[in-house]
Amino acid sequence: MTAPVFVVDRLPDGDRTGFVLDGPEGRHAVSVKRLRPGEAVVLTDGAGRWAEGEVSGTEGKDRLIVDLAGVREEPPASPRITVVQALPKGDRGELAVETMTEVGVDTIVPWSAARCVTQWRGERGLKALGKWRSTAREAGKQSRRVRFPEVADAATTRQVGALLAEADFAAVLHESGDRPLATADLPACGGIVLVVGPEGGVSPEELALFTEAGALPYRLGRTVLRTSTAGTAAVALLLGRTGRWS
Repeated sequence: MTAPVFVVDRLPDGDRTGFVLDGPEGRHAVSVKRLRPGEAVVLTDGAGRWAEGEVSGTEGKDRLIVDLAGVREEPPASPRITVVQALPKGDRGELAVETMTEVGVDTIVPWSAARCVTQWRGERGLKALGKWRSTAREAGKQSRRVRFPEVADAATTRQVGALLAEADFAAVLHESGDRPLATADLPACGGIVLVVGPEGGVSPEELALFTEAGALPYRLGRTVLRTSTAGTAAVALLLGRTGRWS
């Protein structure tokens, strides 16, 4: 079994004996995971810096004492994969974030599409965004990542268009697409941006704007996936085709 991952605000430079993991992460390690001396852990800042460690002791219910064996850094992956995710209903947004994080997405951009039933406004929007970011963090730990995906602020359609225009490869998952994503000519480096529309579909006006920005419509296969699962399937396909899973 691989070592569990815990998040810290800052990692020390070099080896460190007696490093203290406390707060919510320390409580989870001591009281939930019930880690004991001699067990292995991984500490990370979630931004690529990480260190393997061995538990040397515990204090109370929320302090784990760890001996760290140097700090390493995982470089950013290339090509970088960004998914523009239309806002689903209910908790299906967290499901999309969780599974995309598990497979390896780099950035998730929430998108208030014209046909989204859910719209983020005011305090409700900030709370929903916070849930997406918390989900990405927890899914990053569960999947043993040391570089967690960025969950950006919610974007308008115009902002999505600008993001697509800057990409090295841009695509919209759409049932009208006559190009399979599985055969698209993908870049070896740079950035890939993929748009996943809402349950009601990408509107003709949105599709026209995205096409003008350089994002053509592509299809995944014969079936139509839900908005909360399409991004995960597409990211898995792209990771395999770009060699990031090899």
